[in-house]
Amino acid sequence: MATFKDKDPYGYDGLTGWKSYRLLRPGRGMYHDIRRRLPYYKSDLLDALTYRTAASIVRMYFVNLLPALVFSLDMYRRTDEQFGVNEALFASALAAMVFSILGAQPLTIVGITGLISLFNYTIYDIIKIYDPALYPPFLGWVGIWAAIFHWLFAICNISDYMRYVTDFSSQSFGMYVGIIYIIKGVEELVAEFTSFNSTQGFLSCVIAILYFGTIYSLENIGRSTLFNTWFRSILADYAYPIGTIFWVGFAHIPGLLKITNISFLPISPAFQPTVPRNWLVQFWTLPVKWVFVALPIGFLVMLLFYYDHNVSSITAQAKQFPVKKPGGFHWDFFLLGVTTFISTIFFIPFPNGLVPQAPVHTDSLTVRETRLKRFSSDDVEQVEKDVVATSVVEQRVSHFVMGLAITGTMTRPLLTVLSTMPRSIFAGVFFVVGWGSVESNPILLRLVWLVREPRFIQPSDPLLTIQRSKIGLYLFWQAFGVLSCVAISQTIAAIGFPVLIIALILLRWLLFG
Repeated sequence: MATFKDKDPYGYDGLTGWKSYRLLRPGRGMYHDIRRRLPYYKSDLLDALTYRTAASIVRMYFVNLLPALVFSLDMYRRTDEQFGVNEALFASALAAMVFSILGAQPLTIVGITGLISLFNYTIYDIIKIYDPALYPPFLGWVGIWAAIFHWLFAICNISDYMRYVTDFSSQSFGMYVGIIYIIKGVEELVAEFTSFNSTQGFLSCVIAILYFGTIYSLENIGRSTLFNTWFRSILADYAYPIGTIFWVGFAHIPGLLKITNISFLPISPAFQPTVPRNWLVQFWTLPVKWVFVALPIGFLVMLLFYYDHNVSSITAQAKQFPVKKPGGFHWDFFLLGVTTFISTIFFIPFPNGLVPQAPVHTDSLTVRETRLKRFSSDDVEQVEKDVVATSVVEQRVSHFVMGLAITGTMTRPLLTVLSTMPRSIFAGVFFVVGWGSVESNPILLRLVWLVREPRFIQPSDPLLTIQRSKIGLYLFWQAFGVLSCVAISQTIAAIGFPVLIIALILLRWLLFG
C-alpha cells in the first residue's frame, strides 16, 4: 500500500480561477482527509497486536489521567467547585473515544489542557461580578459558538494556513505552555500553605519535588546506558505508575507523616457531577444579551484550539518519528467542534489536543534499535551508542483503551483510590510535564549555546554559520512573545491570550520574512 508521502491529489498550487480559493471549495480538505486515511483503518486495528501498544496504554493512561486531575483540582478551587474530578474524567474519556474511533490521526492525544482550565476560571471570575448563576449557561453558549466556528473553519479549509506556522511561534508556544504548567504547580503548593498550615505545606513541597525527581530520573534512565535494555525500557515505560504508587503510599505511612494530615484529592459520587445538578446544562435559559456576549469568547476558544490542536497533531507526527500513515487536519478540527459541542451540553471542560502529551504517545509507540559504533582513537578502541527510531506502531487501540480505562475510573472503587492521592502529587505532575516542555525547547537550548564558552562548541555545529547577534535577536523576540503570554495569563484579561499566540505567527513574518 502506498504511503501518504506519495503523490497527494490535495493541493491548491497551480490552480487558477475560482478553484484556487479555499473558501469557494467547502469541505474539500475534509473529503481528502477521510479519503487518505480510510484505507488504513483495518491496519490501525491489526497493527496494535504488539507489546508497544500495551506499554503505551499504561503510560498514556497515567500521562493523561494525572494532568486531567490536576486541572480539575485547579478549576475546583478557582470556580467555587463548579468543576471536579468526574467532569475532568468525562471530558478526557469522551475525547479519547471519539478521536480514537473517528479521528484521522489517532496518535494525537486529546484531553483537558491547562489553557482551557485557565479559560474556564477566568470566565468565571468575570461572570461572578454580575451573577455566578449565569456561569453554566454562559459557558454553554461559549462552547456552542466555539463549535460553530470550528465547523466553519474546517469546512472552509482554514487549517491549510497552518503552513505559515514556523518554529518561531511553535517553540514559543511550547515554552509558554511549559512555564504555565510550572506556575500551576507552584500555585498548588502555595494553596497548601494558605489553606492549611506550614507543616502540611512543607511536607507537600517535599512530596511534590521528590515525585518530580522520581519520574524525571526513571525516564532518563530509559535513555541512558545503565542496566540492560529491557530493564531500562520497563523503568521508562512505567515511570508514572511506579512514582505515583510509591509517593501515594509514602503519604500514608503511619506515624508523623500520617498525622501531618495533608490534603487529598476531593471526589464526587460515581458518574455524578461535582455539584448537585443534572448533567445537561440549561443553556437555553441564558438571557439573549449574554448569548451574544459569549460569541467573541467562543471565537477566542476556537482560535486557541486552532493553534493548540493543530500543533499537537504536528508534534505527534514530527520528523523524529518515522510515521508512515497520513493524518488529517481538516477532519480532526471538525471533529474537535463535535466534542466541544457535546462538552457544552454536559457542562464539562472542552477537550483539545495536548501539546506535551501528543509526542509522548508517539514516542511510547516508537520501536527503537540500539546500534553500537566502534572506532579507534589514539590506538584505543571506543564504543559509541546510537539509538535509532526504526518504526512507529500506528494504531487506534491504545488511545481507545485509554479512554475506556478513564471511563472506568469514574466508578466508585477507583474514585475511592483517587481520593487517597495527596494534592501535592499533582503539583509534582505539573513540574514533570512543564519541565519536559521547557528542558527540550530549542529556545532554552539556543540560550545555553549562546552563553557556552566558545572552545567547547563543536566546529561542525550549524549555529556557527549564523551571526551570534542574529541568534540573540531571534531569541529576544521569542522570549518577548513568551513573557507577554505568561504575563497576560496572570490577569483577568487571560481570555485574550490566544490573540497573542496567533500574533506570534505574524510577528515572525514581519521581522524575519
